[in-house]
Amino acid sequence: MQRSLVIAFVLAGWLGCDRNVEPFDPNEQPAAPDLSRIFPAGAEQEEAGPPSLPPTPGRGAPPLATEASGADGPPIRGTVSVADELAGRVPPGAVLFLIARRGGGGPPLAVERTPSPRFPLEFSLGPEDRMIQTLPFAGEVQITARLDADGNAMSRQPGDLEGRAPTAVSPGATGVAVVLDEVLGE
Repeated sequence: MQRSLVIAFVLAGWLGCDRNVEPFDPNEQPAAPDLSRIFPAGAEQEEAGPPSLPPTPGRGAPPLATEASGADGPPIRGTVSVADELAGRVPPGAVLFLIARRGGGGPPLAVERTPSPRFPLEFSLGPEDRMIQTLPFAGEVQITARLDADGNAMSRQPGDLEGRAPTAVSPGATGVAVVLDEVLGE
């Protein structure tokens, strides 16, 4: 009984499939498939994405500001320092991650990675540090810094130092002071 079912399924699949049965034609030109039988007229819908992200470029979306007019703002400049009471807790070989993030959440707008930093450290965080190149470097961002002992941006180990700028800033801001004044896990 089971053997005859297996044979029936194999024959049904073999006999029911008519793909690639025509001989190869080297002069055939590629063409877009006719989708009118699958999607009747009027059924077109715009591809939906998360509300916080712009439409995907190249899919009928208008060009982003960065593509159209070079509207990226100038870099944000400032210094990162370590609070006096934590100066002895800076591990050798640590990596400093300087992060610009928009208030609405989502991925960081820009990140700068500095191995074995010396404090105070002057920084310049700009359009060249963007995580997603199609997002414009514009608008208010919160600047945070984390001194990570293992150098892995994805891990947050107890003992890593962290700090943030006291207020949100916009591209072109200068004199931004970030103080590493918090110890993770304490």
